[in-house]
Amino acid sequence: MVLEYLLPAGMFVSLFILIFSGFPVAFVLGGIGIAFAGLGIYLDLIPSARLFLAAPRIWGSIGDNLIMVAVPMYIFMGNMLERSGIVKHLLELLQYLLQNVRGGMAYMVVLMGTILAATTGIVGASVVMTAVLALPMMMQLNYSRSITAGTIAASGTLGIIIPPSIMLIIMADMLSISVSDLFLGAVIPGLILPLCYLFFLWVYFRVRPESVPQSTKAKEKLPILTLARLVLLGIVPPTLLIAAVLGSIFLGYATPTEASGVGAVGAILLAALNRRLTRRTLTEAMYESAVTVGMIFMIFAGATIFAYVFRLLGGEHAIITLIEALNLDAWGLLIILLVTIFVMGFFFDWIEIALIIFPIFGPIMAMQDFGTHVDSAHILVWFAILVAINLQTSYLTPPFGFALFYLRSVAPPEMTLRDIYRGIQPFVAMQLFVVILALLFPAIILWLPFS
Repeated sequence: MVLEYLLPAGMFVSLFILIFSGFPVAFVLGGIGIAFAGLGIYLDLIPSARLFLAAPRIWGSIGDNLIMVAVPMYIFMGNMLERSGIVKHLLELLQYLLQNVRGGMAYMVVLMGTILAATTGIVGASVVMTAVLALPMMMQLNYSRSITAGTIAASGTLGIIIPPSIMLIIMADMLSISVSDLFLGAVIPGLILPLCYLFFLWVYFRVRPESVPQSTKAKEKLPILTLARLVLLGIVPPTLLIAAVLGSIFLGYATPTEASGVGAVGAILLAALNRRLTRRTLTEAMYESAVTVGMIFMIFAGATIFAYVFRLLGGEHAIITLIEALNLDAWGLLIILLVTIFVMGFFFDWIEIALIIFPIFGPIMAMQDFGTHVDSAHILVWFAILVAINLQTSYLTPPFGFALFYLRSVAPPEMTLRDIYRGIQPFVAMQLFVVILALLFPAIILWLPFS
């Protein structure tokens, strides 16, 4: 009986130790699952025949799952848009419109990050593209280094929550809920976040006016044809793509999987119209997409083995017993989970956290009762979006915040890691504020999908 508690606990302890070994996460997750499965068979806790069911579970959750087809399509769409040149035209347009606004470059970064989130959805690409295009100009204009770093890093991570988010697709599959419901549920929180960023910058620039330059030059007037060209090349293409992908989903014309194909074809057409569709461009986009998809699906396979063995060893029963022993109600469990996920974000990537948390705690959360605060049929959608907003912090929190390293890789030497760490602190606080807001007012998440 004691082993039913020790072995599942041992799996998590081993995971937290080996995750820092330098081995790929997929191999760590799968290897721990196989090792503890062998130990369970040796101790007669698991029938050996049950282990053979792991392969069909992996195939059913990845290879034979039509929802997962959307993942490579959206990744390819993002990689093609990264190479299409549209971002450069968008930057030029926003720079012109905000040229005489105090702190206009910082506002421009937030707006550009929001638009990129709804088109590329790839955090690394968004951070690097924004940094390469905007960082040199902001440094040249003597913006505060810390606020520059925080604005670029936080704006680049919006793709994790704003649809079409790859993370939401994976969450929907693991929780067996509608992707469309998650996309709709993420729209309002995904818009509140950049609005919080803009409001914070507006206040910050007034409290600390020395952190931002004040432009004294006369506003540059562009010829009407040049301005029309910037609008045509910078705003119209991403707007049409967003409308084609998200509009077709929200209006019921296409499933998220079908819409991902529309997005991939649309990205190719936009690259062609911008005269950027070459054999090299297409090859690079396909290669980068294949590498990213391979990494995600390998982690998915390893996590499936880990979660399956954890259940075979009685881990789910052990967790329920622990919750009952601690006398936790639904609110206590939810808050502990959200705090745990935030802390895990200091050490793990979002996909690793999601693949550990959802298979184990998803079924447990579905059984909780929040009374009139949240309808029982909508708990999982609410829970998933709360976790999604929370997981955005995993890109920004040191020591392993990936957005910080993406930014550092393209930042000039005078921008130190200390500047970057100082810069992201208020943005992490705003992300946690939105989590609390959605926790207290679930209609922020549930109004669009279930109104």
